[in-house]
Amino acid sequence: MEKGKAVFILNPSSGKELAETYRELCIRVLEEMGYSVEVRATEKEGDATAFAREAARSGHPLVVAMGGDGTVNEAINGLAGEQDRPDFALIPLGTVNDFARALSIPLDPEDAIRGLPEFVARPTDIGLAGDRYFMNILAVGSLAEGVMDVPVGEKTRFGPLAYAAHGLQTLLSDERNQFTITHDGGKWTGQASLVLAALTNSVGGFEKMNAGARTDDGLLHLTVIKQVKLPGLLKMSASLLLGKLQDEGAVEKIRTTHAHIETDEPLSCNIDGDEGGNTPIAIKVLRRHLRILAPEPTEGE
Repeated sequence: MEKGKAVFILNPSSGKELAETYRELCIRVLEEMGYSVEVRATEKEGDATAFAREAARSGHPLVVAMGGDGTVNEAINGLAGEQDRPDFALIPLGTVNDFARALSIPLDPEDAIRGLPEFVARPTDIGLAGDRYFMNILAVGSLAEGVMDVPVGEKTRFGPLAYAAHGLQTLLSDERNQFTITHDGGKWTGQASLVLAALTNSVGGFEKMNAGARTDDGLLHLTVIKQVKLPGLLKMSASLLLGKLQDEGAVEKIRTTHAHIETDEPLSCNIDGDEGGNTPIAIKVLRRHLRILAPEPTEGE
């Protein structure tokens, strides 16, 4: 049965330029699902946003984005502000792919494509930071600024380890800032090296960063890392792997539907891995705002 048009957005430079490798397979699977397919290849920043917005306004039922986290974030920014939003599917080709991890979408692109016919449309939360939408995380602090400086070549060669290495170097430098965070339960004020506002359980490839977080719970999961010396960092790393980061004295965990983050001096915000303006910044959750094709959720997911 003809389902209408699927707009297939691909970034030819993503995943070590592997997008073209999977292009024909994705088209074939979508056609077998009953869609006619329009392929839109990005050439510059903002193209994926424009293509996705145009698809929504044209009434097409499905948008598929194949690329890294930046391409997926751009596509979501093209959809989330529209009144009539098509279903969305993503084929991960990024370095970390936290959003795909949180939704249990296979990280192997071929597996993700072949799984599309069995996936269900899952209502999924999206974040709004200022006037920009995000799918996974906003980070503020010296660590976030350090991660934004990771060279592209290192990300390609070392993947998540590149972020970890730069993050460790920044944490050990003990650069802290004064934060005021207003949230549902009141206000937190203090010095911190890093503040994370996440929508999912997976951050930087660590899938137990926010134990119990779901992609449709309507909550921001805030992590405030106050101060870290080397012995504390080693202990924190173990807690992170065990999903017990909330037990660390140097870490504050806050769950809220909205947050307003202020700092004593403007700091850059990292939104889904890219620069996203400066503090102060207001954040909120748009609950179950997009329908994303993904495997049927398991209990507690």
